[in-house]
Amino acid sequence: MTDRPLTLMAVHAHPDDEATGTGGILARYAAEGVRTVLVTCTDGGCGDGPNGTKPGDPGHDPAAVARMRRQELEASCEALKISNLETLDYADSGMMGWPSNDAPGSFWQTPVEEGAARLAELMRHYRPDVVVTYDENGFYGHPDHIQAHRITMAAVEMTELTPKVYWTTMPRSMMQRFGEIMREFHEDMPEPDPAEAAAMAEIGLPDDEITTWVDTTAFSGQKFDALAAHASQGENIFFLKMGKERFGELMGMETFVRVQGATGGAEPENDLFAGLR
Repeated sequence: MTDRPLTLMAVHAHPDDEATGTGGILARYAAEGVRTVLVTCTDGGCGDGPNGTKPGDPGHDPAAVARMRRQELEASCEALKISNLETLDYADSGMMGWPSNDAPGSFWQTPVEEGAARLAELMRHYRPDVVVTYDENGFYGHPDHIQAHRITMAAVEMTELTPKVYWTTMPRSMMQRFGEIMREFHEDMPEPDPAEAAAMAEIGLPDDEITTWVDTTAFSGQKFDALAAHASQGENIFFLKMGKERFGELMGMETFVRVQGATGGAEPENDLFAGLR
């Protein structure tokens, strides 16, 4: 036994990613006395600007957007009681296929070894017991999410550490429910074309392939507040329209696949730190 606190490290691509997929666990484990470390890889400069200005539109200033999103990120961390925020500050690469993918200094163009070496330094410093990031497809194919996955897995390999490693995911049953609620809030939302619907159907995993179901319902209010801190980003407005009670009903369970660090416990498990305390 040591005096070092149990430590959770979540590696995310952009400001606001910490709130949507892992806001519940970050708040829950902070409340349980776990040290929570958030690593945000990009500056979020390809996000929405004031009044929903999109990248490429007149008046969209990536540097100004990055400054705004850093302030929002800090407010989100306060809402979730995150112990330590670390930012790698790579340039946001934008969605797959955007010209910003090819911009010098973008996260997508950064050699994996370079990003992994920087992250490995943070891992050696904080010595996380649990590391959370995305799967190899970045959950839905975003280049910065994919790159965050790549540098995280490479960084773990570079260190002498043996944390439990989890990838975020969503059960297909929840994805279906999510789609139903989106249509409820957007009655005029057109049906997706067959190719888009097929792609959506492949997001997440069958329920029985998910190893870890963490109930964070008691912390869904903090998760809602963290997402509200990123209100400049239009994609978050849908969640905020639900109100806290409905949001908690939909977003109170966070799910993961454990890919490293079996501790002999049964699956499915309900605690990322199962076997460690």
